[in-house]
Amino acid sequence: MKATNVADFRKHLSTYLAIAEGSATVEVCRRNIPIARVVGIPRATRNRTVLGCGRGTGVLLGEVVGPPVPPDDGEMLRQDGA
Repeated sequence: MKATNVADFRKHLSTYLAIAEGSATVEVCRRNIPIARVVGIPRATRNRTVLGCGRGTGVLLGEVVGPPVPPDDGEMLRQDGA
């Protein structure tokens, strides 16, 4: 555990935060009396999902290459309003 006074802690904050991030504890003192402890938070585990791992699990219903709107319903899509 690393101990420091408030003034030094404020002056070198990023250094002490890096120490705490590295799984050490920093004790902050006022007139050599401990008033706080700074500890790092464990990082979340990294997502290990592999691209393509769900391949073959989907089901296609209907035709994929056909038009999304039937030709008879195309009147509503016209710009000229005719």
